[in-house]
Amino acid sequence: MKYDEIIKQRRELLKAHDYEAIPPEGWWLPDQRKGFDAPPLEKPFDASAILIDLVESKNFNMSRVSLFDALASRESRRTFTDDALSLEELSFLLWTTQGVREIDPNKVWTKRAVPSGGSRQPFETYLIVNRVESLGRGLYRYLPIEHKLLHVPKEIPDEAELEEYAWYQAFIGKAPVIFVWAAIPYKTEWRYSIMSYKDILIQAGHICQNLYLACEAIEAGTCAIAAYNQKLMDELIGVDGEEEMTVYLAPVGKVK
Repeated sequence: MKYDEIIKQRRELLKAHDYEAIPPEGWWLPDQRKGFDAPPLEKPFDASAILIDLVESKNFNMSRVSLFDALASRESRRTFTDDALSLEELSFLLWTTQGVREIDPNKVWTKRAVPSGGSRQPFETYLIVNRVESLGRGLYRYLPIEHKLLHVPKEIPDEAELEEYAWYQAFIGKAPVIFVWAAIPYKTEWRYSIMSYKDILIQAGHICQNLYLACEAIEAGTCAIAAYNQKLMDELIGVDGEEEMTVYLAPVGKVK
């Protein structure tokens, strides 16, 4: 296949769904319409695991920044100080990006701080922690239903090695924490079948923009990263790259 043909093929993902081309019934029918149970609201974890408490949103005690000021000052920041983030600051960033506001009694959907098609919320948040007060260096997963952290017992690369994971963007290893968002496509496929993928990618943008604005409120900064080594990053956070895969990264740190 020629280059221009590949480009045109990939561009199809940007277009609106062609509902007229999809038959009313058939092989594409989503599992929701077939009567299958909805997938879990968050990725399951060992019930005996020790969870780390985060600061609840009602207890956040930080300076208030107007939405106008946050939007006016928002930019990608690649230079961080050596300061650690506090656990409260990390709690705030997690809540603003995936915080749960309402849970469906039937456990089919959650309403969160970011919009999601059908409230499917297909993303899991992993954290590569270098410098966060009260947390050891390591890999963690955010549990939005519980608003807690789950420590993932896995060794993480050092600063120099982390550069390789983001195609040698050196600043990533210097960040106190790196947000890694991984998608579980079936969470959206269950409802929307083959029409899921554009929606999933759009949602990644919603999440990361909330992180940008939230960082402005705590004198921190971030830089969205879509250029990363897929295989290495999937292996690092412990996902198979098929049923769950890395989609987006965002290192966060304090800025001058």
